[in-house]
Amino acid sequence: QVQLVESGGGLVQPGGSLSLHCAASGSIFRVISMGWYRQAPGKQRELVADSNAGGAINYADSVKGRFTMSKLNAANTVLLQMSSLEPGDTAVYYCAARIYTDYKTWDEYWGQGTQVTVSS
Repeated sequence: QVQLVESGGGLVQPGGSLSLHCAASGSIFRVISMGWYRQAPGKQRELVADSNAGGAINYADSVKGRFTMSKLNAANTVLLQMSSLEPGDTAVYYCAARIYTDYKTWDEYWGQGTQVTVSS
């Protein structure tokens, strides 16, 4: 079993900053990739940022220059630093990861989600 635990959501004013933290634990053989997605009310879930197998990080155009994702490989942890937040960033943010649980078996895992609300 693999678990992804997120923390760090909350309420922030427009223009403010917030950081989200996600840690993967359990039967992890090797992490392929980790990233963040978000889902606003009435909208589909969308990519925020993720890392590919080579370690490069890909950002959604809407967050480029404002959000920074960093991955702590040794700790199977990913951090999303968000700045210049806008009301349009309000959503439930989900951590996602593709993980090998043994040398040949991998699957996609999701965290429970953490609410980010940008409002004055």
